[in-house]
Amino acid sequence: MNPRVIEVKANDDYTLELKFTNGEVKLFDAKPYLNKGIFKELRDIHLFKTAKIFDGTVQWIHEQDLCPDTLYEKSQPIKTDK
Repeated sequence: MNPRVIEVKANDDYTLELKFTNGEVKLFDAKPYLNKGIFKELRDIHLFKTAKIFDGTVQWIHEQDLCPDTLYEKSQPIKTDK
């Protein structure tokens, strides 16, 4: 099982900065998902920025979510000074 999300920051460029339970900080590009089904409404940046942590993953205001494994495996490491 991959690590789960413990912090999220939704950015203006439709990326998510994610911190995982193993301490890794990664960047997930959500743009490829915004033309599909229930995710289309998240093209509205105000709705996209409603991203919150829910049960180890990211969930939006209308209960859209992504598998935490997808978030981990499809994101890129971010170098931090911490």
